[in-house]
Amino acid sequence: MSIQLDELNPETREEGLDTQVIVKKIPVTVGAGSKVFEVMLWVCGIIPGVIFQFMKVNAQKHFDQLQQKIQRNASQIDNYLEQRVMVLQNCARLLEKAIDLDKSTFENIAKFRSGAAGDEDDARNAIGGQIETISRDIHVAVENYPDLQAHREIADAMQQNMYLQREITAARELYNDTVDQWNRDIFAWPTKKIVAAKNGYTTRIPFVASKEIKEKAKSVFF
Repeated sequence: MSIQLDELNPETREEGLDTQVIVKKIPVTVGAGSKVFEVMLWVCGIIPGVIFQFMKVNAQKHFDQLQQKIQRNASQIDNYLEQRVMVLQNCARLLEKAIDLDKSTFENIAKFRSGAAGDEDDARNAIGGQIETISRDIHVAVENYPDLQAHREIADAMQQNMYLQREITAARELYNDTVDQWNRDIFAWPTKKIVAAKNGYTTRIPFVASKEIKEKAKSVFF
């Protein structure tokens, strides 16, 4: 019995078409077949075994370089996040002089000063989403007080905030490209996967849009 897509519950249909990033680190493992493969290379002769050893050395070098690239890309995102927090902090102080801004906004900003992002992918992802919420709260405050939009310093701060958000988006795309390469290479059998399993490597978590942003994207704007 076939079921037409239109007959399905709208919520179920929407959920089925919604894409979600797996926020879980998957470890690399190899079975007995990989060990047998390496043994067979030595059984077939010393030359194949030595060649495979060189291939593993090159694979390790490749992963070392890729990890350095990931750290460099992540550091760039952290720098932009830090700058954005400083801009939002300055903007919030200007608004504080004119209106009674929500106290929680200032408390959250204080949490994300220099060094708050850390090194973990999931932590950096969470902080990025929370900064988005802080930015939204400040935008709402400005919109609720039209006179503040003409304030030059506030306007400049909000423009800097938008510029930094574009830079963060570009840096995240670069980071995600490198993470995607890492996640593919660690499962490339035989050489890279064997080396990755030996070193206990896992997949890396890419940057994803926060839940709030994803819900907003589904809204009807017109």
